[in-house]
Parts: sequence; structure tokens; C-alpha cells
Amino acid sequence: MRETYADNLRIEATTSDSQKREGHRLDWRKRMSDTVAYGLLVYTALQIFVTMRTLEGEGSSLLPMIALVVLVAGVIPMFRHFERRWEALGDTAAAEPGLQSAFRRDQLAVWAISIGLPFLLTALFRALAAIA
Repeated sequence: MRETYADNLRIEATTSDSQKREGHRLDWRKRMSDTVAYGLLVYTALQIFVTMRTLEGEGSSLLPMIALVVLVAGVIPMFRHFERRWEALGDTAAAEPGLQSAFRRDQLAVWAISIGLPFLLTALFRALAAIA
């Protein structure tokens, strides 16, 4: 039986698909590490563009920059806590599909903190400014 060009493409596509699946093994440790890294980026960007605007309005001093450093440095240990819990998994457990619900719970918590905390802090700073 003579192979055609289309048959060769199908064979190559099948090989590429299986190699892709093999190369992208499920690893909850890596996924949580990525989630924490992206969460920190979003948190920091929101701190800069949301919270810092409120603090800068209060006066022109070095206080907003110091506050930014403190707010970012303060959240890193909290995010590290999520990452450490997943780093402790062994290779077999890190590929266990049954951990998906626990992963989603922690992933949701990271994103809730990343997005919610800057807005919460901004509201707090504005409330304190209104009182003073």
C-alpha cells in the first residue's frame, strides 16, 4: 500500500500530539507556582495603579513609595504559604488528578487576594482620609 502525503501528515500530527501531551504532564506544583507568580504581578500592578493614586493624593512625600514596598513585601509571605503547600508534594502526588478541587480552592484564594486586597486597601485609605 502506497502512503500519500496526507497519510504522512496524519502520522506526523499524531506523533506531535502525543509528544505535546507527554511534554505537558500534570504538575500541580508548577501550576501553583505559576498562579502565585501571576497573582503577584497583578497584585503589584493594582497596588501601583489603584492604591498609590489614593496615597499620592494625600500629599507629595515619600510615603506612597514606602507604602507600596510594605504592601507588596507583606503579601509575599502569604502567597509563599500557598506555594509551599504544593511544593511539598512528591512527583506522584503532584500529577494526581484528584487534587484538582484543592488546587482550584487555593488558586481562587490567590486570585481573590491579588485582585481584592488592593481595592480593599484603597477603600480603607479613603475612609481614613475622610475621617481625618
